[in-house]
Amino acid sequence: MSKHKKPKHKRKHKRLSTDIVLKYLSQRNEPANTKAIAETLGRVGKEGRQETFEILERLRDEGKVLQLSKHRWAMKHAIQDYRGRVVGHVDGHGYVLTEQTHEKVFLRSHEMRDVLHNDIVNVRVVGRDRRGKLFGQITDVVERGNAIVVGRYFKEANLHFVVPDDQRIGQDIFVLPEHIAGAEPGQIVSVNITKPPTKHFQPIGEIVEVLGDYSAPGMEIEIAIRKHQLPHQWPAAVEQQIKQFGSEVTEAEFKGRKDIRDLPLLTIDGADARDFDDAVYCETLANGGYRLLVAIADVSSYVDEGSALDQEAWLRATSVYFPNNVIPMLPEVLSNGLCSLNPNVNRLCFVCEMQISEDGDIDRYDFYQAVMYSHARLTYEQVAALLEGNAEDSGIASQLQNPIRELFALSKKLGARRRQSGTIEFELPEPVIIFDDERKIEKIIARERNEAHKLIEECMLAANICASLMLDDSDVAGIYRVHEAPDEEKIADARAFLRQFKLLMGGGDQPEPKHFAEVLGKIDDPLTAKIVQMALLRSMKQARYAVENEGHFALNFDSYTHFTSPIRRYPDLLVHRQIRRLLADPSASDDEAAIIKMQNSAEQASMAERRAEKATREAVQWLKCEFMSHHVGEHFQGVVSSVTDFGLFVELEEYFVDGLIHITALGQDYYIFDSERRQLIGEHSGRAYQVGQNLEVQVSRVDMQQGRIDFALADVVQEKFSRGGRSRNKSGENDRRGRKDHRGSQGKAGAKRTGTKKASNKRSNKQGAGRGAGQSKRGSDKTVTKPKQR
Repeated sequence: MSKHKKPKHKRKHKRLSTDIVLKYLSQRNEPANTKAIAETLGRVGKEGRQETFEILERLRDEGKVLQLSKHRWAMKHAIQDYRGRVVGHVDGHGYVLTEQTHEKVFLRSHEMRDVLHNDIVNVRVVGRDRRGKLFGQITDVVERGNAIVVGRYFKEANLHFVVPDDQRIGQDIFVLPEHIAGAEPGQIVSVNITKPPTKHFQPIGEIVEVLGDYSAPGMEIEIAIRKHQLPHQWPAAVEQQIKQFGSEVTEAEFKGRKDIRDLPLLTIDGADARDFDDAVYCETLANGGYRLLVAIADVSSYVDEGSALDQEAWLRATSVYFPNNVIPMLPEVLSNGLCSLNPNVNRLCFVCEMQISEDGDIDRYDFYQAVMYSHARLTYEQVAALLEGNAEDSGIASQLQNPIRELFALSKKLGARRRQSGTIEFELPEPVIIFDDERKIEKIIARERNEAHKLIEECMLAANICASLMLDDSDVAGIYRVHEAPDEEKIADARAFLRQFKLLMGGGDQPEPKHFAEVLGKIDDPLTAKIVQMALLRSMKQARYAVENEGHFALNFDSYTHFTSPIRRYPDLLVHRQIRRLLADPSASDDEAAIIKMQNSAEQASMAERRAEKATREAVQWLKCEFMSHHVGEHFQGVVSSVTDFGLFVELEEYFVDGLIHITALGQDYYIFDSERRQLIGEHSGRAYQVGQNLEVQVSRVDMQQGRIDFALADVVQEKFSRGGRSRNKSGENDRRGRKDHRGSQGKAGAKRTGTKKASNKRSNKQGAGRGAGQSKRGSDKTVTKPKQR
């Protein structure tokens, strides 16, 4: 008998349940599409996808999942919506800095297609990667942040477009031929964006201003002003308002003021100063203490709250100081004229008069409005000469010499008192750019700090403390200069850095200012001191303005504000107004609305300060790049100022210029970054590079557009030359390939390898592809081949 086999029946899948789909979605870190969900859950083919889709629709209708697009899904509880500002990256991606939590929600390149850097958007968090990084999807553009963009105009065939100077704006802007405003290819222009980008089209704009040739003197300032949207033109209402001001103080304005014109008050400033905020006078008291007067320009008597002038000053919030140029907070009729404490003329002032003990303690203080007469406009160099015993060479009148010596004696005691309390003193050289007749850099030198600088600083610190104490003791809304303690992570990094120099810092996870000061006090070598100070400075948070008094960490003050520079800082003007109110009515108070208004002013001032810092830093870097572009190929002595996983930053000894030696330019080896010791170590040669090391470097490349200077090791360059060819890295790739912006991102060469060494002949120091050397022509005068949506 033959045996018959039972026919095999196709096994049927158990019907997909909503619970299984929900479990899968809840375990994912980011949204998934219908096909991926179906296949992961064993549903293949068209029928499986349809079954999965129907379940997802049911879950959507029940409110348990969100449908992000036709076939993209996510758990509802995992989705968070935020509003924030877009920050673009040179490589095309970006992130949204949220208003609510100040978190970064990262945007992939395709999400950046219809937005630009600085746009205000609503973003939905749709996932989190293994490292906890949030990723988002833009749901709505609330406000466009780039009505006007500064950039370089190009023409290629029949295409006209502007390449933004700010490389965080990742798309070129197309311009119709009738809207080029007479610009020539290669010139710097301002373009008004008339049509913002979309998923499929780049932005379109009209050129509204032709600034000139890229290399024109002062162009770096013109670019910085527009790139950072610095207010620099006075509105018509302000021009009209300042017509009322004369050039001299009238006697009618003396009323209600203390007359201190007989006191030999004097100003001490830099030789190139044009506005004079402060004047000082000191005398010794019978008890061995001191009487110190700090007289400050009475700006509040000229800038009425709510006026057009006040609104513009609020908007600017600070004067912006570029090399050989300034954008003042107040018009010159006030900043250099009526408010400035110029010599040999009557001026209105606000005085902080202090009685200070022999030990440097402030025993009492008084504020009052006065009229003064500056008896001399002195420079730091003149006063320093006097204090060094060169009275005749100083050119200072004999009747003023003793008050200056009294000021010096007091300043030393005030400084000693601060240091005793544990204040942190960073003594870093400040670069000064010397220009030739064509406004090109002739040289870069260090600004010399002398005892006269310290004298004035101590007087200003004392007056600011008194102003802060007066606000503390009142019920009016104050505005304070706040500096918070560093984060624990930054502290840990600083400790690791200090160990390179066998320096230990006390204080555990929360060191006090005195612990930082103790470390700095242990260093004798000037070069080491500079490097360590820079590292500790990077560990610090940025100071800011706030209505809540949170103290000043670096100065180690429980309370601190700014009172002494109302000509160039808006918060100082606000402090003057509040103290005037308290002098008129000691019981004055502010309601919640006034406190909110003051907080808004504090935030505006903090933002404007950061904006000014960025603008001036970029302008100075542009000038340095232009200067070094004439030295490409030349050799210099330098010092390693920082070591990262992608290379070495080296500062030239001759100039205040730093550049990068990329890790791929260190020669024929694979370099491992030791994060603990902050070293790059050659895997085969054992050669190590560390902070403070002296190197001879060659200037290999200057990128004006990115503000970047690249160096090469002189001995490696010589080795390549002697071999008669270009160096190749371990993978055989030519090391002139373009790379990502090495200051903010890293290619494979940047991989941190600090664990045990693994034998491998496949590792290589590759440079990540991106807009680098040989790829972007933005920094050259050559015509670009094609506008890009980056």
